[in-house]
Amino acid sequence: MPTTTLVPPNWRYAWNNSAAPLVVRAHALTAAAARPSVTVSRPTGGPDGGSPTLAYGGLAHGLTHVLPFLEQRRGAGAQHSRRRTTWAELADGRAATGADLLAVGLLRRAAPRTAPRHCLLLPFRISLSVPVGPDPQEVVQRLSRKARQQHARELRSRDRTLEVATSEADFHSFYDGMHRPTMRNRHRDAARSEERRSALVCLFRRGVLFFLRESGRRVAGMLCRLEGATLVVRLAGVEAGGEEPYRSGTYMAMYVLILQWAAEHGLTRVDLSGCEPFLSKGIFQFKRKMHPEVTLPDNHFRDKRLMLRVLRDTPEVRDLLTANPVLAYDTTGGALEAVYFHDADRPARTDLRWQCPGVSGQRAVDLDEFLDGLPRSTPRTPAAQPARP
Repeated sequence: MPTTTLVPPNWRYAWNNSAAPLVVRAHALTAAAARPSVTVSRPTGGPDGGSPTLAYGGLAHGLTHVLPFLEQRRGAGAQHSRRRTTWAELADGRAATGADLLAVGLLRRAAPRTAPRHCLLLPFRISLSVPVGPDPQEVVQRLSRKARQQHARELRSRDRTLEVATSEADFHSFYDGMHRPTMRNRHRDAARSEERRSALVCLFRRGVLFFLRESGRRVAGMLCRLEGATLVVRLAGVEAGGEEPYRSGTYMAMYVLILQWAAEHGLTRVDLSGCEPFLSKGIFQFKRKMHPEVTLPDNHFRDKRLMLRVLRDTPEVRDLLTANPVLAYDTTGGALEAVYFHDADRPARTDLRWQCPGVSGQRAVDLDEFLDGLPRSTPRTPAAQPARP
């Protein structure tokens, strides 16, 4: 019988995460050589189900990073259909004529410098990181006032301490008892994670496993990788994947204590990992409380872009755009700015804040002007209230 050669976990991790120029270039060559496809996501219940029809095409990573998020924000089940297409059809929207909104993942060199009409040009992903100095107390000062007060109050009342764990038994306890249940409970089918062997070899053995203890009990954990003077947060979880730690500030306390640990051990930066460029991402709003710097990722995602193209002007599309402001390139194509949509019936969701280093400012876009000239459907009355993150 022929044998199957498995890709070593360190090679697989490097392919997915490395910023080495050879790896980044190999990703670009692979993407350029692949024939693109387009996936159309129709809401369950048919075309009159009260939700927009979405489509994603282009770079394959968008099927795990972009489309599931848009479907989650749409708030309806999905029926998928997929077909091969061409980059030319994706570029002008012909690839998904039955959809209301088309997202296209493409290489930076193939993206226009500024977005065409009815389009926004976004980074494919963003990275969030916090610089740390030698004074651990400076970390706390980065927090919002409310988060700072809650951290100080609960650090004492809950007797919170940080533990550095070193045994493989600790790793498996974290992976099975915290990380996997948390991913399953919070993200369901959209959960993404590092495979166990890769996490053991590439993270645990090359990084630090932290546990947060409350009155001596382990209630949360984070597995981080050390890369030079940077600590990279990679996997996280709470005891049994429960919800109470999110309400009590446990996660924030753990981040703060890890930032302070990094300062005490001479590190200069903590990479909080990244997310899709939508202000309605819960992870963005949570990590924004630590005032992180917003940059492009160092790995292959740096050279990827996301084009959002509206194909039809419908009340449901307007609801979705208004409820999900984005981080997009400005009209010069050089800086990131927060873009908020609005119209007479839908106020801009400025409660979803953007203020972080690396974001130049904000821009309000009138939907009547942005969507002018598109095919329209009969307005729905009343307009749906924007979904909360």
